[in-house]
Amino acid sequence: MNTGGAHASNHVSLTASLQQVQPLRHTPAGLQVLDMHLTHASTGQEAGGQRRIALEIKAVAFGIQAETLARQALGSLWDFQGFLAQGRNGKGVVFHIQEFQPHQF
Repeated sequence: MNTGGAHASNHVSLTASLQQVQPLRHTPAGLQVLDMHLTHASTGQEAGGQRRIALEIKAVAFGIQAETLARQALGSLWDFQGFLAQGRNGKGVVFHIQEFQPHQF
């Protein structure tokens, strides 16, 4: 299995809204963690035609990002940057948020 090494890339930029936010929790080391679900809807081109794109994805933020997102309104729209990783216990995919800012219309 080729894991990609130093030349692999895993960077995601996603405009999405806060759909569901769990209570802020802390790791055993005391770092704040926020588990959430994000929703995205847009249109894009695929195979020469226009396609409606809609998804919900699990996401997590740590530290100051977790604290800040925990105070935001459900349904608010943000531009997120981060990476994808396998979820706990190897279940599903989780978007790890590293940066975010309010979406500019």
